[in-house]
Amino acid sequence: MAQKNLEGYVGFASLPNQVYRKSVKRGFEFTLMVVGESGLGKSTLINSLFLTDLYSGEYPGPSNRIKKTVQVEQSKVLMKEGGVQLLLSIVDTPGFGDAVDNSNCWQPVIDHIDSKFEDYLNAESRVNRRQMPDSRVHCCLYFIAPSGHGLKPLDIEFMKRLHEKVNIIPLIAKADTLTPEECQQFKKQIMREILEHKIKIYEFPETDDEEENKIVKTIKDRLPLAVVGSNTIIEANGKKVRGRQYPWGVAEVENGDHCDFTLLRNMLIRTHMQDLKDVTNNVHYENYRSRKLAAVTCNGIDNNKAKGQLTKSPLAQMEEERREHVTKMKKMEMEMEQVFEMKVKEKVQKLKDSEGELQRRHEQMKKNLEAQHKELEERRRQFEEERSTWETQQRILEQQKMTLEKNKKKGKIF
Repeated sequence: MAQKNLEGYVGFASLPNQVYRKSVKRGFEFTLMVVGESGLGKSTLINSLFLTDLYSGEYPGPSNRIKKTVQVEQSKVLMKEGGVQLLLSIVDTPGFGDAVDNSNCWQPVIDHIDSKFEDYLNAESRVNRRQMPDSRVHCCLYFIAPSGHGLKPLDIEFMKRLHEKVNIIPLIAKADTLTPEECQQFKKQIMREILEHKIKIYEFPETDDEEENKIVKTIKDRLPLAVVGSNTIIEANGKKVRGRQYPWGVAEVENGDHCDFTLLRNMLIRTHMQDLKDVTNNVHYENYRSRKLAAVTCNGIDNNKAKGQLTKSPLAQMEEERREHVTKMKKMEMEMEQVFEMKVKEKVQKLKDSEGELQRRHEQMKKNLEAQHKELEERRRQFEEERSTWETQQRILEQQKMTLEKNKKKGKIF
């Protein structure tokens, strides 16, 4: 296509200004996720980055909130600087890495990221797409404990699970606990392990601007960034600085010779915030969207299923789900019938047992009554015999008595 130079001023050169005014009016959104074990200074670093108390007494940091399991909590704050509004969302992961068994502790984080992708995809699919809040996670700051012994298995596994879903920037937390030599050796060891395990961290884009390329090269050479967070103002060498006071001196937060905090802040907020959002939208979200849509097409292949297995259309999927539901309901009905029959059998058996017990008790009582009746009959017979004998004896005595009286009368006469 031929390029033509205009002879006069037309005006479309002001398009960038129009885009700028519209963007400023609409405002900006950015979601930052912080992940790491408790006590690594995540809350302090976030407060230092944005020069405000995002975590305060009313809303303490994740380390100050007791969590038995990994949970994902999101807090939002609306900030304004130079007429530009930024809706900042901070995603916490309290309880990460604090349990004895950390198996699958990354799953809540993965579910949260996927749910935000799902929300955005649903918003795109609606008829009215004017209101589409972007709550997708644009950057994940992963805090590495300053142990000096490389990455832990949990660190490696977590980053491998999430490196294709979010922009990961590894940070060495509390870098002031290491000497400069230890910090440099620790950085080399971490980057070596990241390359060995093929972990994809955020790739800084190259531009045509030499100054920006120098900054990008500086950041790449100093990865992972060693940071120190503090909002305490300390006087050092006659000037007030933010830092931490130690017996051996002051660790300045914004001093590039002490830590990489300034590089992180400049990269995250001043130079690469929009690129982080673009990579999230054009790479991570598009990958998720492709996988999601391929799962409901007639000829697509769902990567989450067995390799080579063709997916089904939405209607076929709904029909299959309906059949599965009907089968499940029939199974539940059969199980309920079996339980009911078993309960009925148990009740019948109990009734039979009760009836048998009553019959046994009835027979026993009948036998007892018959025995008592026989005993009474025997005693009655004995009584009748004794009474008959007694009556006989009484008659004999009466006869004898009468005979004696007769004999006495006769004796008087003679």
